[in-house]
Amino acid sequence: MRSANCTCFATTLTLWLAFSACAAWPAVVIAREDGALTVADTSSPRATLKSFIDACNKLNELIHREKFYDRTDPRHADLGRAILDCIDMSELPAFAREDRASEVAACIKEILDRIALPAGDQIPGTAEIESAGGFEKLSTWRIPGSRITIARVEQGPQKHEYLFSPGTVDRAVEYFQSLESRPYRTSGPATSEGLFLWYMSAPGHPAVAALVGRLPERMQHGRTLGLATWKWPGLFILLLIAVGVMALAYRLQHVFTHRVRGKSAFKYGLTIVFPIVAMLTPLAFKHAIQYYLTVRGIPLYLFGFAANLAALLAAVVVIFAGARRIAEIIIASPRINPQGLNAQLIRISSQLLSTVATAILFLVGGQYLGVNVGTLLASAGIGGIALALGAQDTLKTLFGTLSLMADKPFRVGERIQFGKYDGVVEDIGLRSTKLRLLTGHLVTLPNDQLAGSDIENIGRRKYIRRKAEIHIPLDTASEKVETALAIIREKLAAQEGLDPELPPRVFFDEFQKNAFVIRFFYWYSPPDYWAFKAFGERLNLDIFHAFEDQGIRFSLPQRHSYWKNDAEQGPLDVNISENRSKPNDDQSSHGSRSG
Repeated sequence: MRSANCTCFATTLTLWLAFSACAAWPAVVIAREDGALTVADTSSPRATLKSFIDACNKLNELIHREKFYDRTDPRHADLGRAILDCIDMSELPAFAREDRASEVAACIKEILDRIALPAGDQIPGTAEIESAGGFEKLSTWRIPGSRITIARVEQGPQKHEYLFSPGTVDRAVEYFQSLESRPYRTSGPATSEGLFLWYMSAPGHPAVAALVGRLPERMQHGRTLGLATWKWPGLFILLLIAVGVMALAYRLQHVFTHRVRGKSAFKYGLTIVFPIVAMLTPLAFKHAIQYYLTVRGIPLYLFGFAANLAALLAAVVVIFAGARRIAEIIIASPRINPQGLNAQLIRISSQLLSTVATAILFLVGGQYLGVNVGTLLASAGIGGIALALGAQDTLKTLFGTLSLMADKPFRVGERIQFGKYDGVVEDIGLRSTKLRLLTGHLVTLPNDQLAGSDIENIGRRKYIRRKAEIHIPLDTASEKVETALAIIREKLAAQEGLDPELPPRVFFDEFQKNAFVIRFFYWYSPPDYWAFKAFGERLNLDIFHAFEDQGIRFSLPQRHSYWKNDAEQGPLDVNISENRSKPNDDQSSHGSRSG
């Protein structure tokens, strides 16, 4: 069974690494070629419009000739980047920024191919901008008779460049749908017929392109729910694979974690690879549908958003799992008691740090998914106030936990007394402490109550003290009393298990009305309760036998008996009085008294 699991894990990890390497290769190649890219001229509305149209036409010719768009090809990547350089993407969500901008670019080009464009000298260039009084006087320009605007960017990495404005980007798809039925213009710059259809249908890899080329025409170019028909089967196959890999990763994490936890901190730490694989799987799925299947439009945004959200949630699992493993590796150090408060403090600190890291992750991830950071912070602030008002007891308990961690009044495995409870500490949590009572019951105590009350730690005592007394009858001779003292001292001196720094004490302590009282004290060490009780039993028997040999009697409790002389039933009224000023007077009572 172990061999099968190890083989399965090794196979899964190998396939994952191979797939990740293949998925990451396009990005590596593009980054390597990035230094040689031709950047579009965006110094004026005229330059931006010309750069955009020329790049679109060249890319259209290239992909119609080669039947696919290859991001690993520097020619494709060069033209694609030049096109996107003309789009203001500042208001697009980060998780779908380039994909949304690509769709917008295809729609803008289709619109430009259907409307009349002004002559080049009628479009503002650098000279016209200067003659108009500078960039401030000519910050925007709209193509006559259209809703397409080119505006100067005032902030961000493309500051002072003329780009298709955010408003144009926002309404480009809707605008194209309203003009899609119009014919292509026959004059002016060259057109890119079918560019948007190609964008929605063409594959993104030569191998996929060869496979799609064998499909019927209806499958290649037909559209179902806004997506090329041939892409849907591939999309669902990849989705099933991704879900299966995540489920397998979490299952293997569960199996291997329970197998090695508590046995090997190093092997336990290595199991973090499984949640990491689960976290990377949605990102690999998104990469595959984006760059190989070239899923476009609404399906890409929906599946891409879901993949990023799944990766974000899986990252939370990685944070908490990683923090737990780091904590356990630290606790595995021989200098730290795994059951001590230091170990509990490390575990609780790891949980708190994980919570903070998760909050930061959600802020950053929310911004990446398109949620405004200000909105997130405002929501967090309002939620924090509501949480603070609604969770005052929880916060008080948390501070109580921190106080316990700082003072360390007890640790797991120690016996304590708290109020009416007496038991052994089983667990110290973030909110409460579990105490196993001597009766066997389990009690959960809030940490804030423990931190604010007196706690008697019995588990840390160095010894167990016994205080006992022996009563000898009042008619015992003084020699017998002295003999009794000697016997007790002798028996205590002959016993093992007493603390040498605290020798036993024996005293003829006081006279009572019905007995002489001998009190003795001793301190038993180590503080094993049952060994202490056995020691006490042996000592008692030794004293008992020695007293019998010496004829020393133990005093019996004083008894009072009362007789009623009449035959009537009812309560007996007894009054005992004593006149301290006349010690020789007899006590008077109703009835008789015997002792």
